[in-house]
Amino acid sequence: MTEPTDRTEPTGRTGRTEPTDRTGRRARVVLVDDHRMFRTGVQAEIGRTESTGVEVVGEAADVDQAVTVIKATRPEVVLLDVHLPGGGGVEVLRRSAALMSDAENPVRFLALSVSDAAEDVIGVIRGGARGYVTKTITGTDLVDSIFRVQDGDAVFSPRLAGFVLDAFASTDAPPVDEDMDRLTQREREVLRLIARGYAYKEIAKQLFISVKTVESHVSAVLRKLQLSNRHELTRWATARRLV
Repeated sequence: MTEPTDRTEPTGRTGRTEPTDRTGRRARVVLVDDHRMFRTGVQAEIGRTESTGVEVVGEAADVDQAVTVIKATRPEVVLLDVHLPGGGGVEVLRRSAALMSDAENPVRFLALSVSDAAEDVIGVIRGGARGYVTKTITGTDLVDSIFRVQDGDAVFSPRLAGFVLDAFASTDAPPVDEDMDRLTQREREVLRLIARGYAYKEIAKQLFISVKTVESHVSAVLRKLQLSNRHELTRWATARRLV
């Protein structure tokens, strides 16, 4: 169940802001993630404008809220989760295409996700995002990534850049995996963490969900893939290089 956002309206002024922090840099940022606790943590970590230069001007918890807030605030950078209610980060990118292509003040997107799966990385980069970092990133590195994306650079967490290079170097479209297509984005996240040996409690903490919800997702994955236990699931995921 999607948590309600505590602030779905834009919180800053529409338009660009002159630099006021001591580094001479300023970036207006919108946070898009369906977990309120995570947004609160990111806001506390990077939103100290006088020291970081980052001003959080809006938040959103799903696709519709994200598009509304982004259009209203016109930030320099959007921190975008890949898995969102309403169609995911790719849908936000699709509906923001005109803002990304604005010649004078483009809105740039930096994916910030727990997932490090190749298909997630490639999907949002093809959709127009300028970079992709995982939620293990430090606050300092995230601030640096925001400014680099604002400048038009491409930014990736270690090893993720290889996915993009391989994908764009190949002229062949990736094969369709009908079994994977049966799973929701959240089920795919749980699948990968189970296959990597995480306990249910660890998965719950990682994804900001309850242990009971993890158990429900695992049961759904086993049913959809016609598997019996987590050992078979791990072998299935390893064979597809999802681990």
